[in-house]
Amino acid sequence: MKKYAVGILALGLVLAGCGRSGDGAAEQAREVDTGKATGEVTVWAIGAEGEALGAFAKDFETANPGITINVTPLGWDVAHDKITAAIAGNATPDVTMLGSTWMGEMAKTGALDPTPADLIDKSAFFPGAWGTVEVEGTAYGVPWYVETRALYYRKDLAEKASVKPPVTWEETTAFVKALKEKGGASLGVEQNFRQGSWQEVLPLVWQAGGEIVSDGKWTLDTPEMVKALKQYGSFFESGLSSTDQPTGAFPQTFVKGKVGAFYSGPWMIAGLEKEGGDGFGDKFAVAPYPKGSAGGPSLVGGSDMVVFKDAKNRDAAWKFLSWLVDPKVQATWYTKVNALPSVEAAWQDPALTADERVTVFGEQLKDAKAVPAVPTWEQVAKVMETEVEKMALGKQTAEETAKRVQEQAETIGTGV
Repeated sequence: MKKYAVGILALGLVLAGCGRSGDGAAEQAREVDTGKATGEVTVWAIGAEGEALGAFAKDFETANPGITINVTPLGWDVAHDKITAAIAGNATPDVTMLGSTWMGEMAKTGALDPTPADLIDKSAFFPGAWGTVEVEGTAYGVPWYVETRALYYRKDLAEKASVKPPVTWEETTAFVKALKEKGGASLGVEQNFRQGSWQEVLPLVWQAGGEIVSDGKWTLDTPEMVKALKQYGSFFESGLSSTDQPTGAFPQTFVKGKVGAFYSGPWMIAGLEKEGGDGFGDKFAVAPYPKGSAGGPSLVGGSDMVVFKDAKNRDAAWKFLSWLVDPKVQATWYTKVNALPSVEAAWQDPALTADERVTVFGEQLKDAKAVPAVPTWEQVAKVMETEVEKMALGKQTAEETAKRVQEQAETIGTGV
């Protein structure tokens, strides 16, 4: 889910002809014969990764004479609809990249090939990453690259305010308050309160000990959800976050020292260094999520690679996916596009250990969690964003927000 890009599918258009059969029991994966794999593998890949994959795959072709990888890059803005249309029209490629939050929806169509356990080792991946490909007891495809969130902060402002990065929720409030009152920032912490706000709220729910779905039902109005919403909303109420920042002002506000901290993913490291220019990399640092009563898990995102059941070259397709998740290949891929490895062993490579800020994300991934793998998640996430925005603007309480999210989620259902 690159930058957690989303799109909402009217499920009936696809599911009417392609629904999964059975009662939700785990599907059986067929074995793969990679030894005899030859021919062309057609791949759809999205975003910057899609643009880079074709050239990167030449190394695979060199190591596997007789197999050709043909990559078609797609934009994030069109990928979701193009893939669902291909499924509906029985015109899928061999392989496609998926945003990780799409997996429940796409698996529901019945078009994806279950992951062959004889080829792909589940234990090699971060548990949260593997959670992005597992739906109702069946794994589809592989977690290709991952992303998670952590706390960015202005190291120089923290030193000026004589504070260290927070370890707990309680310390977080004191920390960002000090960045504002003693460090000189106009805002202690930048928080999303419109599109993407669910990505900041979900970790707080888990840190409070809550869940999003339990026993197949939405659990979005629990005491833990209310506690998470209050924690999130408290920064707006106290003036440590703001809802009136000009559109497009961030990340320049962080670079200029007007914002002391924010939560985001690893892609921001290079972006901030470019935005800030020479020497700015020394002015900011990254810290793990502060812990709530149930620890400090973050959200795992990223993208998955799947093989379609109707793949014309299934064996070669799975051989290519198994190559993409080899630890050495994953570490090399990181050096090309800064996409974090989903395989834990890849994090021992010098390419990942050289920057302390990057290693924070590796530690954070150890207990990061995936969104519920249900077909309707994108619709429910949109509801959450709408209601969280109202709360941030002071139009409703945390309790009212949780109640309204739950009511609408129940109307939408889980789609399973």
